[in-house]
Amino acid sequence: MSPVNKIHPTAVVSPEARIGENVSIDAYSVIGPEVTIGDGCTIGSHTLIEGVTSIGTGNRIFSHAVLGSIPQDLKYHGERVRLEIGDGNIIREFTLINPGTEGGGGVTRIGNGNLLMGYVHVAHDVIIGDHCILANAATLAGHVVLGDHVVVGGMTPIHQFVRIGDYAMIAGASALSQDIPPFCLAEGNRAVVRGLNLTGMRRKLDRETIDAIKRAYRRLFESGEAIRDAANEILENESRPEVRDLCQFILESKRGIPFKRKSNAQ
Repeated sequence: MSPVNKIHPTAVVSPEARIGENVSIDAYSVIGPEVTIGDGCTIGSHTLIEGVTSIGTGNRIFSHAVLGSIPQDLKYHGERVRLEIGDGNIIREFTLINPGTEGGGGVTRIGNGNLLMGYVHVAHDVIIGDHCILANAATLAGHVVLGDHVVVGGMTPIHQFVRIGDYAMIAGASALSQDIPPFCLAEGNRAVVRGLNLTGMRRKLDRETIDAIKRAYRRLFESGEAIRDAANEILENESRPEVRDLCQFILESKRGIPFKRKSNAQ
């Protein structure tokens, strides 16, 4: 361990753990032998980090978080699996993040700059991109995939194998069991697409791109046309990558897209 680290005397840190520089580990935390913690991380009191867990630089992990404990999956029988966390994440109190399983690729991966609020659960084999926000008690089941800049409201459960595209937002107290395409806003129990996440889009995208996404959205969800047919036709004529990503996501969806269909007879 680097002499510049601040390790509380009651913390239990395995001598085999790899700890970077300028790391703070507070009272009664436990760090296992196969854990790697990058430079500049802070670990709150009573935190447990175990298993084959790699944590990047500049992460803030608050008290009573549990990272890397074995998957909550009855098919797990002690295989060597991993949890990978990137840089600059904030992981708040009582968050639980499990590693992957052999059947799901063996890794749970969280990107950079994410905020996981209190009591969030990230299950086995979940993939989270960059700059996502998971509000209090959001619950991601196994094999869920989130893109970048996704927002999940508090008290929202997400079914296993669901995919959520970039810049999508899921409202609080929803229950999501199908895929939500990029840039879309979903709400309800069961959650359905209600519109576009314009607030999130305006933070990062230019006006022309947003207008192109609006046109595609109206064609896909409001024209009454079959959604896959509309997506294929848009792809044939649209070069803008954001619109193409939206259509490609729809065509690749395995769980389907939840939205209220409109009749062709208007």
